[in-house]
Amino acid sequence: MKTLSRAVLLAGLSWAAAGCWGDRGGEVEAATSSSDGRTDYAVFALRCSKCHSLARPLNSGIDSDEYWRLYVARMRRQPGSGISAEDSIAILRFLHLYSIEQRQKKQQGVEPPPAQPPDLDASAPRGAP
Repeated sequence: MKTLSRAVLLAGLSWAAAGCWGDRGGEVEAATSSSDGRTDYAVFALRCSKCHSLARPLNSGIDSDEYWRLYVARMRRQPGSGISAEDSIAILRFLHLYSIEQRQKKQQGVEPPPAQPPDLDASAPRGAP
């Protein structure tokens, strides 16, 4: 029950904040059209915005589930990220839906601005795997 209450609170906060970060809002709305999608987005927004803007992953151009899996695992290891194993699952579900939309847009010829995927090792603490 505690997890459900937290998820509902996070979903409400994410909808309140959704209009605050610009032109990707419409795309995120489609990825969050279901209640599960909204809950997953809320976890994504809460955890990922602790260390960087949400625009960083959403504008990265990444649409590979495997790349997201590696990326989220790396972010989870960052001190203070607060990303639990349970959070990783929700974040990856949201990013999967978002990636599907991005691939569909590419296939339809609606290409987002080109972006280089972030270097996964650039901000790794020394000695981290």
